Amino acid sequence: MTTAPTSRDVLLLNGPNLGTLGTREPGIYGTTTLAEVEEAVAARLAAAGYGLRSEQHDGEGEVIRALHKHRDTAAAIVNPGALMIAGWSLRDALADYPAPWAEVHISNVWARESFRHNSVLSPLAVGVIAGFGTHGYELAADALLRRLAEAGGDGR
Repeated sequence: MTTAPTSRDVLLLNGPNLGTLGTREPGIYGTTTLAEVEEAVAARLAAAGYGLRSEQHDGEGEVIRALHKHRDTAAAIVNPGALMIAGWSLRDALADYPAPWAEVHISNVWARESFRHNSVLSPLAVGVIAGFGTHGYELAADALLRRLAEAGGDGR
């Protein structure tokens, strides 16, 4: 099912509970909303000539369907939330995603409970950004844009 990216859009894909950013445990996740994250990332991408497609879902199947729906994107920023721990179906879908993608976590997962220390997804990502709050999404956008530019637009 591998197809080459044909779009100049970047996918911003958020997993379980990330739709409640801004109000969910602000001591850990801050007060920035997902809509504000999307605006900031869209502005970063637009400056480089890329668009943004954003989806957030609480169920693993929905996250996978969104990834499949956006296979034509040039790259992806993925915050899988807790799916990083045991999202084996998501791992399989990301293994088949044809463009580079970065894994993002708002908190430093390695400074938290030990069950958060291992991601089944990280080995597939081109990079992992954690612990920089919602600014991590912008850092991921910058890193992916650089990778796309260095690769002549295809990121691989």
